[in-house]
Amino acid sequence: MTHLTADSMAELFSGAVTLAKSGEKVSPRGMATREVRDVHLLLTQPRARLLHAPPARIVNPAFAVAETVWHLSGSDASWIFDYNDRLRQFADDGVLLGAYGPRMRNWAGKVDQLARVVEILQADPDSRRALIQLYDPAQDAAGHKDVPCTLGFRFHLRAGRLHMATMMRGQDVWIGMPYDVFFYTVLHELVAGWLDAELGEFHLHIGSLHIYDEHVEQADALTSLSASPIMPDLRTPWTGFASLLDQVEAHDVTGHPGWDAMAETLRSYRLWKDGKHEQAWRAADRIDGPLGQALTAWYGELKRRSAERAATAGAR
Repeated sequence: MTHLTADSMAELFSGAVTLAKSGEKVSPRGMATREVRDVHLLLTQPRARLLHAPPARIVNPAFAVAETVWHLSGSDASWIFDYNDRLRQFADDGVLLGAYGPRMRNWAGKVDQLARVVEILQADPDSRRALIQLYDPAQDAAGHKDVPCTLGFRFHLRAGRLHMATMMRGQDVWIGMPYDVFFYTVLHELVAGWLDAELGEFHLHIGSLHIYDEHVEQADALTSLSASPIMPDLRTPWTGFASLLDQVEAHDVTGHPGWDAMAETLRSYRLWKDGKHEQAWRAADRIDGPLGQALTAWYGELKRRSAERAATAGAR
């Protein structure tokens, strides 16, 4: 097993990309890929979660926020496509059947696994049974397009610190990892808050860490990165949590600074999608902290891509 440890997402991402590029060449489903098997990544500061690595890798922070809210609320609703239209290619009849939310919050229509984790650790802080299962053989062997890459989560409360481990069958380091780790570590922080525990280490156990050949040239342009900053505190009471998520999805003020920044990120991006680019820029500039910086960079990237497409069309 290969181990990588970092204090922030930027450093972890850089190391994981370098590792994946050195991997064995394989072609699952006919897609040329480089792969390293059995990898353990350790993030010592889970709140240093947002990747900002321009110009090589510029993430869409609005999608990171939207996907996190979508998962946490237990949803598989189609509004997520408003933030990442490419997800439609994995949908069956308009639904992402591998969506984590329903499996986490309403397994088999019966179990809220997230609530159960909190209950277990409140009753027995040393428990080894605080688990969330996402992969479901009964569903995922049926041949639908969206099969979860994430198998599940483990939580261990030790010496007043909550440690979390995520198990993945595969991790696309270039496209998926920045968004996946964002969600995982928000979940980690929330559970720690509900248990009145300190935030411990975040562990990511990956069966296949990989990068697709089509992304290697972009990855080669990745230079040394500054450490990701610590993001604002997101801890919030369990009571009222569902309502808070509804408010964020609706871009409403929650009264919680960290979640208000999330809601403002979604609101700004909807303005951009509606063609109100100047308003979106101004809204992004008003968002304090890493999300505002990342959103401004994302708009710059969208503008660059638009100009590139226009130049290509004009040359025909």
